Amino acid sequence: MVAELGLRETHGILGQPWVEPTRTSAGLGWPHLYLSTQRELPYRAAFDGAATHLVILHLDGLVTVRRGKRFADSRRIAAGGLFLHPADRELSVELGGELRTVHVYLSDAALQEAADGPVELAEEFGGTDPLLEQLVLSLDEVVRNWEPSARTYVDQLGCLLGAHLARHHSTRRPALPEVAGLADRQLDEVQELMRARLREPLPLADLAAVAGLSVSQFARRFKARTGMPPHRYLVRLRLEQACRLLRTSAQPIAEIAVASGFSHQEHLTRVMRARLGTTPAEVRRSG
Repeated sequence: MVAELGLRETHGILGQPWVEPTRTSAGLGWPHLYLSTQRELPYRAAFDGAATHLVILHLDGLVTVRRGKRFADSRRIAAGGLFLHPADRELSVELGGELRTVHVYLSDAALQEAADGPVELAEEFGGTDPLLEQLVLSLDEVVRNWEPSARTYVDQLGCLLGAHLARHHSTRRPALPEVAGLADRQLDEVQELMRARLREPLPLADLAAVAGLSVSQFARRFKARTGMPPHRYLVRLRLEQACRLLRTSAQPIAEIAVASGFSHQEHLTRVMRARLGTTPAEVRRSG
């Protein structure tokens, strides 16, 4: 089992006294991603290279940031600005004012797997990328409203993040391979595992192993076959079971929620309202 990615794999910025964390992914068991959202006070410092790639999203601004040797490269960065720094490179940075940021650290193994070949992340400073911004905000939202059943979704976001960085923010852009769907046997075995572990947090790596594929290959081929990413398919199966139990059993809704893979009754209600436009109580009455 891969250990959780944590502060020891970062540059050390987040452990400094000028950083005031709001929330992090520590303790959530994420093996290839570490996220931290915080308020940063002005500082100037240099850090050794880290084993992870760093993406910083500015949540407000304008703020002046300087980086590079002698802090010579200076930019005024607005909200939505991005800061990308590759693994194993020293980092020198000066922050000219208070700033709210989201830091996402991605393991190099996850980046290389998502790229399906050797890739090197580019250094970027102050640019914008709406899709990359949305991926970072989605990960932050998962931490803000963490539910253990979201593990498959987090793994999927990690795959998307790595693939997007490889294709749009690397010094060597990999060719996009044609994607074939899962074979019948692979899909059958994946569905069987999903149903068998419906009430558990289900890492994407476990599903990929059943299909005999890497995580990134599995995510792409699963979507090519089913038309949806694995986490969304899994949520559909959980909702189908919840609806079936609501219509055919007298179990309390709270027990049905847990038995179907949701953390609690409110979680089931929130997902059911968002996906189906109804509530567990309404489903039960209609049955």
